[in-house]
Amino acid sequence: MNLNFLAGMLHLSDPTLPIGGYSHSNGLETYVQKKIVHNRQTAEEFVQNMLQYNLKYNDGAFVKLAYEGAQQKDLQVLLELDNECSALKCPKEVRQASQKLGLRLIKIFKRKENFPLMEAYEKAVMNRDANSHYCIVFGMYASLMDIPLYQALLGFYYTSVAGMITNAVKLVPLGQLDGQDILFSLYSVMEKTVAETIELDRDLVGLCNTSFDIRCMQHENLYSRLYMS
Repeated sequence: MNLNFLAGMLHLSDPTLPIGGYSHSNGLETYVQKKIVHNRQTAEEFVQNMLQYNLKYNDGAFVKLAYEGAQQKDLQVLLELDNECSALKCPKEVRQASQKLGLRLIKIFKRKENFPLMEAYEKAVMNRDANSHYCIVFGMYASLMDIPLYQALLGFYYTSVAGMITNAVKLVPLGQLDGQDILFSLYSVMEKTVAETIELDRDLVGLCNTSFDIRCMQHENLYSRLYMS
């Protein structure tokens, strides 16, 4: 098996990548302050639900679609996906966070190699024809770096899950071993979600998560906040 892609996949999906992800809880802070998430069980339920009922139909799906668009070297498709993704992110904080993370990801990885397609996409961002959403940029780089789609999606879900667990450990709070146990318990869920994302019906992309959107919108007006979103 050719594992030349492995280092790139680990780098791209590293939860400690300095793009600012640590400063965003994606609504979890609201769930904690409202005591909906308050212990290990509810934290695990939150992460699993986010993975299966939100990310799979939204950011995960856009990683796959952007990956396929980059394979075809079709900039117009990628711009349309980017704008669709922006329209689906109703909470302002989440939308802005996604744009910032994507832009910072470009700044890091273009230091290694300037892919013509990514250069054209970045120019579109500078011209405000695109929004630099993290999931779109992630999917493009995964394709351009020859990371297989299954592994790219697994890396994306892993870094997303690890980030949510880290936030839960800080916010609930939980013990560090509680966080690791949650991660262990979600291995099979991540693998299953990858397989489902690859086969996902295009008409289901953008499936609405009303409660999540509301909690993210409420975050902006919390009395005290540790996170930007």
